[in-house]
Amino acid sequence: MAEDNAVNQKLMGKVLTKLGYVPEIVPDGLQAVEAALRTEYGAILMDCQMPEMDGFSATAEIRRREDPARRVPVIALTANAMKGDSDRCIAAGMDDDLAKFINLPLLAEALQRWTHSARRETAEKSLLRN
Repeated sequence: MAEDNAVNQKLMGKVLTKLGYVPEIVPDGLQAVEAALRTEYGAILMDCQMPEMDGFSATAEIRRREDPARRVPVIALTANAMKGDSDRCIAAGMDDDLAKFINLPLLAEALQRWTHSARRETAEKSLLRN
């Protein structure tokens, strides 16, 4: 998870742990890119507004540098729920977006949808290689 706000980091860390995930939290987009390139994650929760590099730029950089066969799902976390924000997230390469002040069932559903989808695609590709 990429999030610059310390309170949100702590809260989301607890929420993700409660949902059964093992979160790694970085405070900005630059570190999110570095982490995504060195570790294979089930999904990345990406704050859109961060210092150093925002979530849109970080996601675009992850997409540019990642192996297309191992595309990690990126779920935007945005404080803005304005018209056009979803389009901006998709244009940056994000797969989904959620408004901050997270609705726990929606977060759980999004993570399950994307992490299970990614696992299924990886398994299918593995079976095709064998």
